[in-house]
Amino acid sequence: MYKHILVPYDGSDESQKGAEHGIELAAALDATVHALYVIDLPGAPRALGLRDDEDEMREEYRDYGEEMLANLREIAEGHGVAYETHFRTGAPSEEIVEFAEENDMDAIVLGSAFRGKLGNLIGGTTDKVVRTSRVPVISQRMDINDL
Repeated sequence: MYKHILVPYDGSDESQKGAEHGIELAAALDATVHALYVIDLPGAPRALGLRDDEDEMREEYRDYGEEMLANLREIAEGHGVAYETHFRTGAPSEEIVEFAEENDMDAIVLGSAFRGKLGNLIGGTTDKVVRTSRVPVISQRMDINDL
């Protein structure tokens, strides 16, 4: 069924909830977790001032991502799950979908923040992934008690 599960992770509470579910699913199915951290640099067209230190910012984001994925690795190893880390740079929802499709992932498991009654109007990374991915998406939504 599912042998390769993509777990996008950024260290937030909602991504933690999704990652835990993805790792538990992988443990039950004897699947490999592919943890993905997307480096999302601020500024769509970058301001001139940002261009000078973009390499430094990218390195800081990468270091943070490596730390987050190392924490997740410990959880996966505790469940006896095979684990791989991956990095991409760009818009998170686009990079998640592209990575999943390019690497033949069987499912994407990610968390979604609690946004109250207006959440459907705002949308977020999870909503964009659900709407655009051809790979099945499992969304673990936080509720008010998770805040």
